[in-house]
Amino acid sequence: MMSDLPRKLGLADALAIVVGMIIGGGIFVVPNLVARSMGSGVSILALWMFAGLLSFCGALACAELGTAIPATGGQYVFLREAFGPLAGFLYGWSVFLVGRTAQISWLAVTLSLYVSYFVPVGPVESKLIGASAILVLATVNYCGVRAGALVQKSFALAKVAGLLVIIASGLLLGGHAAQVQTTPAPFSFAQTGVALIACLLAYDSWISVSFVAGEIKNPQRNVLLALLIGLAICITIYTLANGAYLHVLSIPEIAASDHVGASAAERVLGPVGGKLVSAIILLSMIGTLNGAFLTSPRIYFAQARDGLFFRRFGEVHPRFRTPAFAIAAQAVWAVVLLLSGTYETLADYAMFSLWVFYGLMILGLMVLRRRRPDLPRPYRMWGYPVTPLVFLAVAAWFLINTLVTRPGPALAGLAFIASGVPVYFVWRSRAAKTSAIAQPAGS
Repeated sequence: MMSDLPRKLGLADALAIVVGMIIGGGIFVVPNLVARSMGSGVSILALWMFAGLLSFCGALACAELGTAIPATGGQYVFLREAFGPLAGFLYGWSVFLVGRTAQISWLAVTLSLYVSYFVPVGPVESKLIGASAILVLATVNYCGVRAGALVQKSFALAKVAGLLVIIASGLLLGGHAAQVQTTPAPFSFAQTGVALIACLLAYDSWISVSFVAGEIKNPQRNVLLALLIGLAICITIYTLANGAYLHVLSIPEIAASDHVGASAAERVLGPVGGKLVSAIILLSMIGTLNGAFLTSPRIYFAQARDGLFFRRFGEVHPRFRTPAFAIAAQAVWAVVLLLSGTYETLADYAMFSLWVFYGLMILGLMVLRRRRPDLPRPYRMWGYPVTPLVFLAVAAWFLINTLVTRPGPALAGLAFIASGVPVYFVWRSRAAKTSAIAQPAGS
């Protein structure tokens, strides 16, 4: 009998996953995209809070599903239970092929770019630094979930502390840039949509804690609290950070800056401010990379346990009690994508496919409410059915808007998902043959 992954993660670990995975480099870069589309400070802050509340709705749905089905694999398991094994397989297939793995490669390269802020780094060195970061953090998580969780807590705490320093300095020491802001532009649904997408991407990855639900102690309580507290922390930090930017810089200055956080910090703290922001972004990238290896391999682990992926992915290391092979395989594939240079294009495709499955997960919650009304639900999504319908409407709009405005990446994302359909049936056929061979004669 195959052994399961032990429950070793507490509430602090789960909370560090939520906060550490959400807060990456987006809060330092994305505000310029928002400022280009929105005409006033009030509308900018309102949009960040609205995007946070939409993400909160998704987290509420994840909390209901995660407490009702607290199994390793999270979203994969939710989709399998709601729509059957094909839906679960397509999710795991697309996540491994491009979804999370390409994002890992992109994060590793971005990390190396910020290293160059402190020491000169050429193209070759940049790839070596990125590949080394992937392999080191994969090794940490290979050697134990507690080691990975300790790294996650440390970097989550460090990045939050650094952001609070920037926020406090901007709000307390900054000037009053609002005095020189331009007249608010007329409301544009299209422009607001572009800005909303940017904000939602900055809040992405709240789903990751569900992947390790099978390793969280008292998941019925801790998954819910980690999602609710974690999203509340992130919404507060993002709103305060944008308030600090607006206090230091004018909207045209924010819109023109490719590194808003650094521009604001340098305005208040001088050259040391830019170095501080670069250091915080490095911490953020490392924390997010570590979180990816702490969480995503559990998807492939659960998939393999269902006979829908290579059996090695479903093995538990006899000493470290981790899905070691799944972690190693994701690291190797991420390094391949990094060295080949295909990661950036694939990461662009991945965001569309991830939102397809976000929408399906929320729809799955509604399906399970009708199909399995007796399923124990320690927590029921607040505001049901309005909150899931609002999230579904936004997800549908996001996908349709991407198809219209960026058909190339959207269609490529759909193609990657569709490519798993024939693979699924081949896998099922092989599994059926293996089962028939293993069946005792005359049974």
